Order: sequence, then structure tokens, then C-alpha cells
Amino acid sequence: MHGIKKTIFLIFIFISTSTHATNNSVYSTSVKGDFDKIYKQIYSSLESNRLFVVLEPDIGANLAGFKKRWGENYNRNKLDKFKSMVFCNPWYANQMSNMDVNMTAICPLHITLTQNHGITTVHFVRPDHIAKASKAAPVAKELTELVINAINEGIKAFK
Repeated sequence: MHGIKKTIFLIFIFISTSTHATNNSVYSTSVKGDFDKIYKQIYSSLESNRLFVVLEPDIGANLAGFKKRWGENYNRNKLDKFKSMVFCNPWYANQMSNMDVNMTAICPLHITLTQNHGITTVHFVRPDHIAKASKAAPVAKELTELVINAINEGIKAFK
């Protein structure tokens, strides 16, 4: 299976557990509840952990403009919502660039939230996986833990 198909397939297989990894490089966690409320809580949690949201692309709304053009190839997984948050912490960005300029490729960070059948899933590409062979690995590990903790803090009221 390719990309999003594989991710959605794995989400439904493991839906009985609230947290899972679709593979080593992506952290995913799911929770039942209102998408907009979950989104706002995660946004607040990121910000309170000094992970400042700088962009909020509504990918689902953007894709909807292609519904007619793409026909049966549009939204095959029937996602109800599909939105991202792009965020950064200047201290971590500076530390990563000091240790390995190549790791600036992961800055800014992002999470993507999808919803299907009342289940909202948060997907996060793990910096610690990308930087594991880098001098920046310890900082990437710390940053990964910070983001995952912020995500879990944001959804704890919905569990």
C-alpha cells in the first residue's frame, strides 16, 4: 500500500489501542471526539510548551477543490477532516542548526490531524528518527519527547 492508504489502514487495524506508531518514523495517536475541540486543545498545548504555531493549513479544504477533477480518486479514505499545524521553537531550531546544519530540514515541525467516523488521529514525523545518525540526535530526541508530550497533554481530556 502507498502513503496515506497505508497510514489509514494501520489506523483502523490498531484503533482498539489509543496510541500506536504506523512505523518507526511516524508517531500517531487516536482519540474519539469533536475534531475542532481536539484541534484547539492540541494547539493550546503546543503553545504552552513553547512550540509556537506559525501556520495552519486546512488540507482537506484545499483538496476539496479538486473533487470534481479527481473523481473517484478523490478522498478514497473518506476523511472527514484533514488539517495540519506547523510550529517551531527557536531554541531547538538553533541547537539543531549548531549541531548539524542538515537537520534544519526538519524545522519547522508539523503535525497532521485527520478525522474519520468520529476518531481524530494525530500524526507526527519523529525528528529523533530522522536525526538518529546525526550529532543533533540528543536534541532531536528531546524535541520529539516534548512534542509527543504536548500532543498527549492536548488530548488527555478526550480519553
